[in-house]
Amino acid sequence: MEQETAGSSRNTEQSIVSEELIAEGKWVKLEKTTYRDPTGKTRTWETVKRTTRKGQSADGVAIIPVLQRTLHYECIILVKQFRPPVGGYCLEFPAGLIDDNESPEAAALRELEEETGYKGDVAECSPAVCMDPGLSNCTAHIVTVTINGDDAENVRPKPKPGDGEDGRGNKNRRMVTTKAGCSWDPEVHFTILYNPVHALNK
Repeated sequence: MEQETAGSSRNTEQSIVSEELIAEGKWVKLEKTTYRDPTGKTRTWETVKRTTRKGQSADGVAIIPVLQRTLHYECIILVKQFRPPVGGYCLEFPAGLIDDNESPEAAALRELEEETGYKGDVAECSPAVCMDPGLSNCTAHIVTVTINGDDAENVRPKPKPGDGEDGRGNKNRRMVTTKAGCSWDPEVHFTILYNPVHALNK
């Protein structure tokens, strides 16, 4: 993925030199990023970027939904859905893109209801974090939402897909609840919150 061009051997500040578009689709684009390393050498990197970013604080949100019910263990709600890039099913936190003029908190509550049917309250919202910085500049807020499972509206929740929901995801989601000590289906990829520790410096 990386190429280099000889340059000065002195220690310099790393910086982006140029970005060249290679290919663009509806949702993502591929660019050749030229940058300068600490020794002054010019190198290139293949970078994937979303085409949907329009000035929001992050591309999207990933929600950690905590279901709380009387006389029950607290559970985490996950969604199971088929992901074409991995050719199989994944267990994931509910997630989605932030709409124009929408706060991360509002996006989290909307996506949670669309994907699971549950309604909750935001307990915490992280700063924007990089999800896979070796490949993409995609960022997300990690939003913890508590759900009162005793509320009537949360007893038998049904997903409420938004308009054009399957433009990017799919409607074959299933909800999964989990607590400590559970076992996982080996045929299902558990692929959530990759590299959440890479917080953006702002």
